[in-house]
Formats: sequence, C-alpha cells, structure tokens
Amino acid sequence: MNSSAPHLILAGGGLASCLIALRVAQAHPDTRISIVESGPEICGNHTWSFHEDDLSADQHEFISPLIQHQWPAQEVRFPSYTRQLKAGYFSITSDALREFVEARNIELQTNTEVTDLGPAHAVLSDGRTLEGSAVIDGRGQARADGLVLGFQKFLGREVTTREPHGIRHPVIMDATVSQADGYRFIYLLPFDAHTLLIEDTRYSDGADLDDSQLSAAIDDYAVEHHWTIENTLREERGILPILMAGRFDQFWPRNAGIARAGLRAALFHPTTGYSLPQAMTLADAIASHWPMDGAALATFTRNHAQAFWNDTGFFRLLNRMLFRCGVPEKRYTVMERFYKLSDSLIENFYASDLTLLNKARLVTGKPPVPFFEGLSMIGEEKFLRAEYAE
Repeated sequence: MNSSAPHLILAGGGLASCLIALRVAQAHPDTRISIVESGPEICGNHTWSFHEDDLSADQHEFISPLIQHQWPAQEVRFPSYTRQLKAGYFSITSDALREFVEARNIELQTNTEVTDLGPAHAVLSDGRTLEGSAVIDGRGQARADGLVLGFQKFLGREVTTREPHGIRHPVIMDATVSQADGYRFIYLLPFDAHTLLIEDTRYSDGADLDDSQLSAAIDDYAVEHHWTIENTLREERGILPILMAGRFDQFWPRNAGIARAGLRAALFHPTTGYSLPQAMTLADAIASHWPMDGAALATFTRNHAQAFWNDTGFFRLLNRMLFRCGVPEKRYTVMERFYKLSDSLIENFYASDLTLLNKARLVTGKPPVPFFEGLSMIGEEKFLRAEYAE
C-alpha cells in the first residue's frame, strides 16, 4: 500500500469499528485501515438484529452479505394478548462479521490494549505507537459523565432442543414471564427447527448481572415450554445503557479532540439499545467524507452524535417515564400498551423517526404512567437537576 495513503486507526474491534472499516475500505480502497482490539478476536460474541425499516435500501444492500438469519415477521407476547408484527427482522452474527472483515485488506491487531489515544496516534500496551491520519475511539461505553442511565441487562443461550421447538418467527418480547428486577421479558430467535437463541432480558435500575440466575431462568422457561435442551452452543451477555437524560457537552466536551463511535459516542437507540442502524449510518457518513485529519474527524463524529442526540430527546422522556414512574413490577404495562399501536408507528419508533403525530399518540389516551408523575418527567433539565441534587 502507498505509504502516503491515508491511514485510519480504529481503537476497539466491535460492531461500529468494523462497519466503519468495511465502508471506508469499500469507498476508499487506497486507505490503510488498522483495528486494534484488546480481546483475542474482533467482534466478540454477539448477535446483532435490526428491523426492516431501520436501514435504507442502500444500507440493506451493503449489509446483506453479513445477514445470517431473516424472517418475514416478528411477535410480541403480553399477559393480555399476543400479536404478530408484519415487518421483516434480520440478524447478523459475530462470526459472519469477523469473517467478512478478515477477508478484506484491513490490518488487525488483537490481544493488544490501547493505553493512550491522540487525534492521530494510538499508544499500544506493547510499547509501540501507531501513527495515522486519524483515530476513532470505538472501545465501548466508558465513563458516563453527564448521563443518567437505566440498564438493559441480558444473558442469552443458543441451544439445540431434542424435539422441534415450534417457534417460527422471532419473539422480540415475551413478557408473560414473572417480572423481576424491573421489566423482564424473554427474547427468542429461531435459527432452525431445533436451534434457538433464548435470552432473558431485564430493564433495571442497577447494572448488576447475575449470570447463574438468568441461566437458571432460561432453563425454567424451556421446561415451561416443554423443550428439552440437548446442548448449549454458546452464550452471550451484555449490559446496555438506557438513556434517560444527560448533558451532551459534559458527556462529550467540545475540546475532547478524539473521534468516537458506537456506545462511546452514545450512538444507540435510547430505549431499545439497538445499535446496528446507528453504527451503519455513522459508517456511511464517515466514508462519504473521508479522508479527514484527526481533528476534523473528531469534530465530524461529535456533530453527528449531537444531531442524533437532539433528534432523540423524546425517547429519553419515554425512558424517564418507564424507569421513574410507577413500580418496577408494573413497567411491562407501558410496553403492553405500546404494542397495541399501529404497525407504522411501531416501525417508526424502532427507526428513531417519530412524527409529531406519532409522539402525540404515544403520550395520549390512557396514561401508561400515573399522570402527575408523568408530568414531572417532561423537563429534561429539571429532571437532571433533581437527579444531581440527590
């Protein structure tokens, strides 16, 4: 590769970094791209899913080689009803993304910590310094300065069942289970007639995750559904931030000077925690404006993240209502009411693209939370002052 070619250094080998690397490599094949990952391999151990309308047609075309599973519909289950949503659902796996990145002309350095970053350099744990045109910090969530968070915690097991499990479509929420540690539901992805991802998910105030408790709950769920688990093929776990309020300038100061991506840039759906659409959109934006020096890229990614932050303030309000109003064991009623709304509104919600009419519909009708408590959640700055005063 030409030594004078632009060089992009990506700290962290997760979803956001890998999609940026792939898009820049596609659009600018002369660019040298390096990914530095602290773990033994890039991409970790995850299943990333998205809804049909979360991506544009061009984004669907780009990501289609990575899709390992897709379904024409999805389902939700609540104590009072079950509903099928007629929208496509797609999943990609760590293995597929890793294989795709490894097949490209992208330099990978694993088992290597980044100990210091500048706008155009990365200091590595083995003493080396990588010099480049620009650096992006995509090492996952760091300090949450200026943010008020709840947490979406999950443990998933991909299992094989002795008899066919009978699940035809993804069950993105089965909230008929007992409620514990906040709002709890089971998430199901059927990969074939005998292979199923069973994930126990909790929307909680605290970030503690008890793997053994959630794994036992998955066993209990299987027994209740008359499934005999023959093998657990793999496990995945996570603690995702659910954003209720914050001060963006405190979270990401203007003079920080280093570009960010993924969770470190607060680029995730504030309510669902889904991050693939946001990662894909940032990757497209960077590829369209590359090359940039480190300072310009830092400003560019910060402006991109702030625009998303400004556009999604309504979701933070909904999260405040979900986490701060009413008792935790009754949080499921908020979602139970939500999934009775129109398909188009639900699709817009997932795509972070609510119209004014959508927003009005979400907060009118039978109140999902006690009315006066809900009013107290409206002002984000007022809420922040109350949180910090505590």
